[in-house]
Amino acid sequence: MLDSFNRKINYLRVSVTDRCNLRCNYCMPECGIEAMPHDKILRFEEIVGVVSFAVGNGVNKVRITGGEPLVRKDIVKLIEQISSVSGITDLGMTTNGILLDRFAQSLKDAGLQRINISLDTVNPEKYRQITRTGNIEDVFKGIDAARKAGLEPIKINCVIKNNSKEPDALEVKKFCDENGLKVRFIKEMNLETGQFSVVEGGDGGHCASCNRMRLTANGDLKPCLFTDLSYNVREMGVEAAYLAAIKNKPVCGSINHKNQFSNIGG
Repeated sequence: MLDSFNRKINYLRVSVTDRCNLRCNYCMPECGIEAMPHDKILRFEEIVGVVSFAVGNGVNKVRITGGEPLVRKDIVKLIEQISSVSGITDLGMTTNGILLDRFAQSLKDAGLQRINISLDTVNPEKYRQITRTGNIEDVFKGIDAARKAGLEPIKINCVIKNNSKEPDALEVKKFCDENGLKVRFIKEMNLETGQFSVVEGGDGGHCASCNRMRLTANGDLKPCLFTDLSYNVREMGVEAAYLAAIKNKPVCGSINHKNQFSNIGG
């Protein structure tokens, strides 16, 4: 399906929870956030319904996000249900990797094809400082488990302050080169000021060729990360919400005062 600017929309990002087991300092405050009530979170059948409609209208790439998607109860069952939707050729997930060691093989068996893992430094102490609670050894175990399960290519998402020549970024790049991983450098963004840039090593940030839609955990379909526009599938129905989001997808991102990275899926 084409939007108003003749961009082919074939990519749906699905946030399955706003909850996370880390407290990364660029994503949320140390005390965490006020979580959505459970009755506001989409049920599995609702998520699959949106995915099915999107796939029926041109989407073939689906990425599961959060919060941290692996803290969603029965996430493997959800992956199995989504993977059964005919027409999806690329089913991936973005995770912080903390729980991946215990889930990797089950996710692969359920139909997940590949994984992106967030890693901003390979220094254990700096990792603890950035995430406030994380143990980097859990991430390394998750990477090994993903490789053994065949969740490839494994991409590493590295958030940078200014550029990929920063010391931590260079160390992450070296780690990826030595371990057969692909690295993507993402400059730290700000929803409220509209600060974003092109992803180095990926295709994000190119407004002119943006091909994605976002579904938040509470059912808002958002045509752009950097916009306040949203169309709720529970309130409007899946078809009306989806078509409205496509029709009103802006030519370029601006600002977003209604969401946080923790509940929009990045």
